[in-house]
Amino acid sequence: MNGAMSGSVGFVAIGRNEGARLVACLASLAREGGPIVYVDSGSTDQSLAEAARIGAETVSLDMTRPFTAARARNAGFRRLKEIAPHADYVQFIDGDCELAEGWAEAARAFLGAHEDAAAACGRLRERYPEASVYNRLCDAEWATPVGEAEACGGIAMMRASAVEKAGGFRETLIAGEEPELCVRFREAGWRIWRIDAEMALHDAAMHRFGQWWRRMVRGGHAFAEVSALHSASPKRIWARETMRAALWSAILPASLLLGAFVHPVFFALLLAYPAQVARLAWRDRSRGAEALLFAAFNVLSKFAEAAGVLNYWLSRLMRRTPKLIEYKA
Repeated sequence: MNGAMSGSVGFVAIGRNEGARLVACLASLAREGGPIVYVDSGSTDQSLAEAARIGAETVSLDMTRPFTAARARNAGFRRLKEIAPHADYVQFIDGDCELAEGWAEAARAFLGAHEDAAAACGRLRERYPEASVYNRLCDAEWATPVGEAEACGGIAMMRASAVEKAGGFRETLIAGEEPELCVRFREAGWRIWRIDAEMALHDAAMHRFGQWWRRMVRGGHAFAEVSALHSASPKRIWARETMRAALWSAILPASLLLGAFVHPVFFALLLAYPAQVARLAWRDRSRGAEALLFAAFNVLSKFAEAAGVLNYWLSRLMRRTPKLIEYKA
């Protein structure tokens, strides 16, 4: 596990039909001066041409094969190692994000000074939180504590040697590929850190309830699949999140219905939902007027996540490949 303060950084961006957002993304990477690889997954706009114009190396995925973001990230990483074999670190980013000025240097310096760190991430912010409650929910979700973490998201700087030794991202996962890789990092003795630095702006562009719901379903699928993959590992992840989704959306309602056959008093279990909303709103009362709204969405999200958990287990029992769940449709 060797690092160096003088280590070089390469960039891997992935996207499809991101338009102006991709242009802003790649421009923010070009500003840093390192090699850039853009992986396109079947865009019908000018994404590839814009990437080439900015000076990025481009890779077009074979879309006759099932697409996953993990597959795109792996393809970009392989190409980066071909054109910049001595790159010590790789910054992964999605085409709807813009890297914050100064982030690449801060993350490179941190990884160089912490030889046991495989990945570093920082504060990801929503570009337009005022546009919708769903965007604000994303922004709140990303405000996680600074310090050692179990996992990072898709926007992070990783040590190239750690990615290589781990075998890259698990390409069959339709979501949750970064936390799953982080489990394998930690099993190998590496550490994951969230540092106190601005990392990137993200443009979720979520304006409809259906988009938010699909995003939560996708998250539930990831919870179930990744926790099942690592159920025997002491570094397991997302077991509690999977159980919470099942508890609030399946176990509690089933108990209520069964109990109601015994005595109507069991309908009082319905009070658990407003009580949970009130508890979460009080916990996050610093949010002011939106605390109650955020708490209500938190409880509602458990039903969407449970749908994702069910989707995973049905696909597994029927031995079928789960369909990609996209929320930007």
